[in-house]
Amino acid sequence: MERTSTSAIAQALTDAIVERRVQPGAKLVEQKLAEHFGVSRTLVRQALHQLAQQRLVTLSPARGAFVATLSAQEARQVFVVRRMLEPQMARAFTEQATPAQIALLRAHLAQEQTAVADRDAAGRTRLLADFHALLAELMGNAVLAQVLQDLLARSAIAALSFQSAHAASHSSDEHVALVDAIEAGDAERAAQLMTDHLDHVEADLRLDRPAPTHDLPAALARHTH
Repeated sequence: MERTSTSAIAQALTDAIVERRVQPGAKLVEQKLAEHFGVSRTLVRQALHQLAQQRLVTLSPARGAFVATLSAQEARQVFVVRRMLEPQMARAFTEQATPAQIALLRAHLAQEQTAVADRDAAGRTRLLADFHALLAELMGNAVLAQVLQDLLARSAIAALSFQSAHAASHSSDEHVALVDAIEAGDAERAAQLMTDHLDHVEADLRLDRPAPTHDLPAALARHTH
């Protein structure tokens, strides 16, 4: 009997992608994954479909499954949409936030800062993104939460492809300042802090740098220029 669940396989693959053990564009071979996890290809296929829904994997009927890639132009477009959406979300949330919701955000911030202090790259990356998803969930708007999850997944792929070696270490501090503004009931400051935060996250992506490639001749051609 197969003990490893679809969700466990999906989580293991997600961790590998976030930790950069699997690079954007890498092929995910069903048979090799099935052997690794000791499960049927059916479970692996279900996990890959789950990741495809999260935009972390792309599926091609003819070629198979690949870790998703994102162009610099697409990454910029993602942040354009996030800047349209999230500052207004921060403003609206500030106007309705309850003490219990503030406490949930504070607990999340504590987890973020622990991951930063422990140099837990995978945990830190996931928690920093989850902060934005948590705000959407606390708004009680399922459509907003779903749209933002899609944008956050694309942002994660952008980070994997374009994030600089000296990634901004102050994202969690910016989250703290944002929650401080929310707790103080300062909706305009919360919106501005969210805008500034998204600007900093995008600025940390080296979008002028070519994305990694698995095409050896192309990689070597780039290196010679």
